[in-house]
Amino acid sequence: MKILFVGDIVGGPGRRAMARIATRYKTAQLADVVVANAENSAAGRGITEALAEELFAGGADILTMGDHVWDQKQAVAYIGQEPRMVRALNLPPGCPGRGVAVHQTDAGPLAVVQLMGRTFMNTITDCPFQTIDAWLKNNASHYRMILVDMHAEATSEKVAMGKFLDGRVSAVIGTHTHIQTADDAVTAKGTAYMTDAGMTGPCDSVIGRTTDAILQRFVTGMPTKFEIASGDVRLHGALVTLNPTTGKALKIKRVEELISTGNH
Repeated sequence: MKILFVGDIVGGPGRRAMARIATRYKTAQLADVVVANAENSAAGRGITEALAEELFAGGADILTMGDHVWDQKQAVAYIGQEPRMVRALNLPPGCPGRGVAVHQTDAGPLAVVQLMGRTFMNTITDCPFQTIDAWLKNNASHYRMILVDMHAEATSEKVAMGKFLDGRVSAVIGTHTHIQTADDAVTAKGTAYMTDAGMTGPCDSVIGRTTDAILQRFVTGMPTKFEIASGDVRLHGALVTLNPTTGKALKIKRVEELISTGNH
């Protein structure tokens, strides 16, 4: 079982890159399932129903979100009813949507869970460690293949979650910082781990936004409008291979696909 995990999709350039690569991976049988983090799909902040449907049509099977999940208010109802959308499992009770999505494959069900970190994050959440521990105690027997998207700012919190879930899930892949890390590995207990999958979008930028606007903000401290950049479009992510019989990870490989070096 091969899963292409697509790092944070940023704006139109990221959406187009995801569709192009996901289609190619599936056509060439390089990936059986595509899971993509889509919380920055709508010009960098949240998602809309139309954009989610565009990503599903482009090859995504499951879309995970993050701290920008509610930024587009018109999408709240859609997220609440679309079973392929995943918001953080550890959001407080009463939030719309679901923290787990199950994708049926020929090799059995794949459960995709998202957790949100609390260190340096502004979103109000319950403890991700206690939340996933309780969920696994009640649900682990139902799923051999479990992938966790750990959406967090702090490297230490992501690494800690990887250690906490070692041998208990198939893969733990971090999102949120937009910078791909080089620590992809499979543990002795069979869990694939990577601190951050990186960003899918314009890399000639500051994490997807035009450089000049970001520099003005840092240098002067004055508020500026952050526009989505357009150059050096790449898809970053990870390709995870699982043994569907045991749910253990066999391989994880960093993915970087160049789409365009110029503006478009």
